[in-house]
Amino acid sequence: MSPLFECRDEAQLLAGIRHARQAIARGELVVLPTDTVYGVAADAFSPAAVQRLLDAKGRSRQSPPPVLVPSVTTLEALVESVPDPVRALVDRFWPGALTIVLPAHPSLSWDLGETRGTVAVRMPDHRRALALLEETGPLAVSSANLTGKTAAITADSARDMLGESVAVYLDDGPPETGLASTIIDATSLVTETDPAVRVLRDGAVSRAQLREVLGDLLEADPPGRA
Repeated sequence: MSPLFECRDEAQLLAGIRHARQAIARGELVVLPTDTVYGVAADAFSPAAVQRLLDAKGRSRQSPPPVLVPSVTTLEALVESVPDPVRALVDRFWPGALTIVLPAHPSLSWDLGETRGTVAVRMPDHRRALALLEETGPLAVSSANLTGKTAAITADSARDMLGESVAVYLDDGPPETGLASTIIDATSLVTETDPAVRVLRDGAVSRAQLREVLGDLLEADPPGRA
């Protein structure tokens, strides 16, 4: 059975981060805690590892995973540009539960799936996740569950679903909320003269909070949503 490390125990934490880093370097998968739900992670720059992640979840290339980063500096290296409204969002909500879709930097050599030249990026507000990201660099991370199942909020439930397809499990207890991140599409801020930021998935950051930063750049709320 794949090992599970209890990160609230300092000795296990150090061993777990080391084993997780080594697994990522070998192109294997790791389950890690985040501030939203548990995620299953792979080296974002290894197409084989990313495909392994998609296969483990039963997910197609039409649903590419987001990328978690340890810093805003890393975001700047991954995307074509960071418009001022996105910088304002990052200042307000990062690290935190907001995933931002932007055009990917054209020089990057990676294959996350059918992204249409974009990448979804988030900096999690979780010290264990950030500690691993500082050592590995950007990770392709999707919720740690089989497609169609509820996202795992414990390492044990992730292991029940993903089993031996994951090399290392890091357990840091349940997240504070268990709410998935909000996903927004900000690509039009880079590519269009009449931009509008779209909400692709409602989550922990509300539309009202987004509108406080974006104003009229945020798409109109659908009936009954805010």
